[in-house]
Amino acid sequence: MSEPNATPLTGAQALVGTLADHGVTACFANPGTSEMHLVTALDGETRIRSVLCLFEGVATGAADGYARVTGTPAMTLLHLGAGYLNAGANIHNAGRANTPMINVIGDHAVPHLKYDAPLTSDIIGLAGPNSRWIKSAHKVEDTGKLAAEAYAASYGPKPGPVSLLLPADSAWLEGGVIGPKTAAPSLRQVSGDAVKVAAKAIKAAQSPVMIINGTALTETGLQAAARLKAAGLRVLTDTFYGKMRRGAGVFAPERMQYFAEGAMADLEGSDLMVVAGTNPPVAFFSYPGKPSLLVPEGCEVLNLGDASTDSAATLSALADALGADEAAPVEALVVPDKPNGDLTAQSVGQSLARHMPENALVSDDGVSNGLMSYLPTQNAQPHDWMMLTGGAIGQGMPLALGAAIAAPDRKVICLSGDGAGMYTNQALWSMAREQADVTTIVFVNHSYRILNIELYRTGAGNPGPTAKDMLSIGGPDINWVQLSESMGVPAVEVTTAEAFDQALAEAITAPGPRLIAAVVPG
Repeated sequence: MSEPNATPLTGAQALVGTLADHGVTACFANPGTSEMHLVTALDGETRIRSVLCLFEGVATGAADGYARVTGTPAMTLLHLGAGYLNAGANIHNAGRANTPMINVIGDHAVPHLKYDAPLTSDIIGLAGPNSRWIKSAHKVEDTGKLAAEAYAASYGPKPGPVSLLLPADSAWLEGGVIGPKTAAPSLRQVSGDAVKVAAKAIKAAQSPVMIINGTALTETGLQAAARLKAAGLRVLTDTFYGKMRRGAGVFAPERMQYFAEGAMADLEGSDLMVVAGTNPPVAFFSYPGKPSLLVPEGCEVLNLGDASTDSAATLSALADALGADEAAPVEALVVPDKPNGDLTAQSVGQSLARHMPENALVSDDGVSNGLMSYLPTQNAQPHDWMMLTGGAIGQGMPLALGAAIAAPDRKVICLSGDGAGMYTNQALWSMAREQADVTTIVFVNHSYRILNIELYRTGAGNPGPTAKDMLSIGGPDINWVQLSESMGVPAVEVTTAEAFDQALAEAITAPGPRLIAAVVPG
């Protein structure tokens, strides 16, 4: 397919062949009638693994997970504007994680658009605000060229999702041409002068702090962060990040607190805030009488580059400029005792730290219960932790699916709230079909627990019966074992710490997907 002059190519073949030539190896798809020629083009392209997803939000969440692990974009296949809207929440999350992603959106044939058929919509108007780049291949001869453009645009300047519309006639007509090989842009390097200014400011500050994200959270970046810590600079990550190396043998920076008042109290007294690979921190939501910008009064902010920069290189250069030859200690391996008694979020985290295998990948959509798994695993076997950066719950299972497709030799662990899991539980079906090696832990409390916390914090008043019903997902209670097994994933429900520890040990050892419904207090 990559030989443009061998046989005539349809536009769909040119698009798919161009992406394959650029190294795209996975497509997460939920196709419709307009995409049938793309489906047959994928059938003939052996370099791309196609994974069917039963909901578009699973496809885009999986593409996010795939790219977070590989560092390269996956392709999604979406059906017109309605399919894009179904996919949108996890595209938003991917954008906030600065994840490269190529969303190919089928459209009506160009001559058909004027008739305003039922599925016609302004796809560019819908997808544009959520895309780093967006174009439509209205001419068959442009399909390959635009696919190459889309690939490069997904890398930046700031990496993220892009959207390429393919009208049905551009897909089925012959005349497609493989697009030229296009080099993906690299992350920017911060200037040496900026680094020198930052080093001088840090030396002059009484209580400097640094907020990091991006490549600074790789093992190389964290080695530089450890040098900065040893030089007297307090180092924190953003509250939520795309992926970070953690565990035994790795330096562990602190983490920004979630609630605004906690973050401000924690940062009190800081007189200099340096940011690298991110932006100055802001509160997740606005609350009456609480700050939005999480910078203490009188604290100078010095920006060493956002997500378009190579923050690992920035930290290394800054450590050199500070003469930071020593490094702060790395984490030691700690294997907790076997928990017992009632099952709680804390005991789940304890068991996770006991059984997590080396080099595991964790997809964290655990919402209010996730923190209790995060803390003890700081001393677990070395692993990578992936977070919900955009705040749209329902990312956990799809992200885990994509991660498992990207790294079949690594165990993937998904942490999901029961409310979050109900957004995209279709991912379980794809896990079963693909035999993805994912152990999914669902925290079952039959409640949107985080919203009960937020109800109090926003000052919305005491909840009456209607408000309480809006924040509860019990009555009827969701049976996660039946739900999971109906989609082909073996499952078990546990209510004690001992039972969970045993179930987790068995699931981690077993190949393929497993689900544990962990019933914890609401």
